Amino acid sequence: MLEKIIAIIATWIISVISTMGYGGIVLLMAIESACIPLPSEIIMPFAGFLVFKGELTLWLVALAGAVGCVIGSIPAYYVGVYGGRPLAEKYGKYILLSKNDLDMADRLFAKYGEIIIFIARLLPAVRTFIAFPAGVARMNMPKFIMYTFIGSLIWCWLLAYAGMKFGEHWDSLKVYFHEFHYVIIGAGIIFLIWYVRRHFKHAKQQ
Repeated sequence: MLEKIIAIIATWIISVISTMGYGGIVLLMAIESACIPLPSEIIMPFAGFLVFKGELTLWLVALAGAVGCVIGSIPAYYVGVYGGRPLAEKYGKYILLSKNDLDMADRLFAKYGEIIIFIARLLPAVRTFIAFPAGVARMNMPKFIMYTFIGSLIWCWLLAYAGMKFGEHWDSLKVYFHEFHYVIIGAGIIFLIWYVRRHFKHAKQQ
């Protein structure tokens, strides 16, 4: 059942990008950065595949992804500013944000300071909820936006580039895979199953 739901989400992601182009990338990456586990590991590689097909441009794809990350991170930041840890602990479970996730983000922020915003944008899973502790710490907003944008730009470019290079070798790889869409969906299903199971595992330990 979980696999079917995730496959539907992945198919929807691909449909949004195919229909809306750069605007769809901004929208989807904004959702992903608003503490909602919509995987950039599906969004950006598929956008990169469209770069290979000549429908999009690599740097504009990466820029759209980074802009989306900034847009989505700002509400999460202000939830941290005005709601604080109690609000996140109370409602975080509805977006698969566990107490363990919050603890880890707090530890990283306390250990590395503001630069962790940049580093976290290059880390799967952590990048989704790192904006919240920045808000709790009331990090300087211009710095928060700068680190978020630069880290996200690198992350989005790398994933899109991987999708583009994969597309360049598609003729030799399609012997093993029927459609590129299914490769992306399959990778997304694996990532989201890991993410969801990780969440419930930590929830049971609390």
